[in-house]
Amino acid sequence: MLHYFLMGLAVLALLSIVFEEVIHINKAKTTLFFGCLSWVLLFFFADSAQERENISHFLNENLLEIATLWLFLMSTMTFVAYLNAKGLIQTFVQKLFPQELSKRLLLILVALFALVLSAICDNVTATLVTIGLIQSFDLEKQDRLKMAALTVFAVNSGGVALITGDVTTLMIFLAGHVDMGQLLILLIPSAVSVVALAILFSFGMHGRVTTEVVQRTFTSVDIAIAIVFFATIICTMLFNIFFSIPPVLTFLMGLSIMFLIGRTVSTDAEQTQVLEYIRQIEYDTLLFFLGILMLVGMLQEIQVLEQVARWYSELAPIYSNYIAGVVSALLDNVPLTAALLKASPELTTSQWLGLTYSVGVGGSLLIIGSAAGIITMSKVKEMTFGAYMRYFPALLICYTIGYLLSISIPTLL
Repeated sequence: MLHYFLMGLAVLALLSIVFEEVIHINKAKTTLFFGCLSWVLLFFFADSAQERENISHFLNENLLEIATLWLFLMSTMTFVAYLNAKGLIQTFVQKLFPQELSKRLLLILVALFALVLSAICDNVTATLVTIGLIQSFDLEKQDRLKMAALTVFAVNSGGVALITGDVTTLMIFLAGHVDMGQLLILLIPSAVSVVALAILFSFGMHGRVTTEVVQRTFTSVDIAIAIVFFATIICTMLFNIFFSIPPVLTFLMGLSIMFLIGRTVSTDAEQTQVLEYIRQIEYDTLLFFLGILMLVGMLQEIQVLEQVARWYSELAPIYSNYIAGVVSALLDNVPLTAALLKASPELTTSQWLGLTYSVGVGGSLLIIGSAAGIITMSKVKEMTFGAYMRYFPALLICYTIGYLLSISIPTLL
């Protein structure tokens, strides 16, 4: 009975996100409340001291995962807040993109930029930088929403072909089901589906768009911090591949170097200002992550994800993999993938690649289904759950195209 009630709380949390504009309560507050309440009830209704100890152990593991994500987000967002405030990102956009171009061309360029960036660095950084790029252009509300939704899909698509790009890809790789060369094949369906979405979004878009030319002067400290940021992104990938160093540790190291560089500024006020950029982080985003991940951890504790894995085994792989991606838009794809791997399904290489694509990209179907979506929702104020749902049909079509290519291309090569 308790498990059904807890699942009801998870549904209420989802509804509070959907109807945020109706109830006028910030989604971070409601998800955090339901997330904490669900764990409190697990302790209240535990049958024995041993069961409470097991719940406490699993809660500690859940909080450790959340703390790791929090620190990683805090490090990345502090860098981006500094670079944005100094105008470095806008200047980079002006160098990379024309000052005036058609909206349709901008849509394609944003899609490819997000796809490539997320393939070489983490999804959080790729999302923050791409959203910063979009906001540097003078766009109408609907155009900005389309590009934000495209960013979420492109960022999630870019990481599936590299073990450094998505945790679920790494999990399937470490389990020995696919190798590096086979994973790279997924770049084809990822690119095709992202371009297809950009084309669908381009219908109805007309006119040209400009970015404001801002003449900025940068200090040696600004340039040094920008170099540290991009060096940190590269080192995060290399250190993880060759030394298995967690990305959060590398980014915290980069953040500490940023603060030490700030110490070289001449005045005490400017030294303090570098550290103050950490206060520009929108903690609503972090609290929303906390609430969502606590709810997912609760569902894992009451073995809902194991039930999902059992349902997965009852269907043919071509259908179950596709559905797993759709489910990952509601449930965090990492514990979901762990549950599916634990079920040890008998799959061919193309089917494993299909699963890798689906759990990596399927979270794009809902705005709350991925880190990229949650960050986008916090950075683009007009992007609500309902606003994103307007693009669900197009997202589902392109997800389906990518999935079908991911299972068919390996058999042709």
